Amino acid sequence: MSALEGLALFTIAYPSLMATVWICGGIYYYFHWERGQIRVSGAANDPDAPRVTVLVPCHNESVNIDETIGHLFNQNYLNLEVIAINDGSRDDTGQRLDALAQRHPGLKVLHQANGGKASAMNNGLAHATGEIIVGIDGDAVLDYDAVSWMVEHFIASPRVGSVTGNPRVRTRSTAIGMIQTGEFSSIIGLIKRAQRIYGMVFTISGVICAFRKSALDQIGGWSTDMITEDIDVSWKLQLKGWQVRYEPHALCWVLMPETLRGLYKQRLRWAQGGAEAFLKHFGEAIRWRNRRFWPLLGEYVVSVAWCYSMFALIVLSLASLTWHTPDWSTAAALLSWSGGLLVLLCLLQFCVSFAIDSRYDRAMIGCLFWSIWYPLFYWLLNMTTVIIAFPKALVRRRGQAAIWTSPDRGESFREQ
Repeated sequence: MSALEGLALFTIAYPSLMATVWICGGIYYYFHWERGQIRVSGAANDPDAPRVTVLVPCHNESVNIDETIGHLFNQNYLNLEVIAINDGSRDDTGQRLDALAQRHPGLKVLHQANGGKASAMNNGLAHATGEIIVGIDGDAVLDYDAVSWMVEHFIASPRVGSVTGNPRVRTRSTAIGMIQTGEFSSIIGLIKRAQRIYGMVFTISGVICAFRKSALDQIGGWSTDMITEDIDVSWKLQLKGWQVRYEPHALCWVLMPETLRGLYKQRLRWAQGGAEAFLKHFGEAIRWRNRRFWPLLGEYVVSVAWCYSMFALIVLSLASLTWHTPDWSTAAALLSWSGGLLVLLCLLQFCVSFAIDSRYDRAMIGCLFWSIWYPLFYWLLNMTTVIIAFPKALVRRRGQAAIWTSPDRGESFREQ
């Protein structure tokens, strides 16, 4: 086998293998933990249940913050406080929060200069009285039972340091939005289920997550110099021996980009955040005592290698238009027939994930048609962002504050 043929085989084999792992992991998780799951304690209605503090970092959330806070005070959980942190907003978010505090005695509002999401979360953590900390974004809508579902894990095991919830896309007015609806189930949802099986989760979902306060105190809270604080805090917790679990019943309705520009900027930040976490924690992660972390580490390394191999194949295919060799002909034939099998495997992955997740979001079935474009559209996007982001992470100065900007939140919400 030539080097070119090996490159083509790797480019097809890696996503095929991972799709198989995710499908099998998702199915096992569903039948082992998820199917027929019922609440085993009365934490939701128990005034003596662990006190929960919900942290809501806000930066220019004037349009969304009333809805976000309103849903929090309809939670089916009694022992709850809410802390909203206004992180230097330039709109009237601060005034709206102060007005909401007058209506909701359980709401505490903090104001600070723009220091980024991690800085806002650390500020809120310092004022929190709960032993469980829940974090959501200022534009998210939390399902009324989400808190109680996540608290169950902390009650069940003292080793649980964090629980990540199940974000659902609510911006579905464009093809990009509907494709992401499928992605959050068939990719993100299945990945978290599969990773939960082998014991390590790459990242919590920053938009909906819960933490044991003592675990956060042990690791020093959130790192203010990381582009994606959620990936970093996930790695820090697990490298200290804490468990991170996934709770699909903890639903949170989120706004996602519906333009190519907004989606690209978001995914570039995610890719850079993953690279930064890898570079920062690699030395600690490869130690023998953290050997349970090695499968996650290996998966990340191979995924980056796949992005560069995919880019190399695209370049070689373009070059083959004027430079034709027998090796390329064989590689092209291998790609053509195996690519069809990969597409079928992806469709199977979508069907499995939609069958599992439709119990939480029945409307997502209408997005199934658009999800078939995921393999082409998102693989290219993932390849592009990783190739650009990894060098950016290498040269980014350590200690530089990660200040956020308001993201694209979809066409239907831009006009509000």
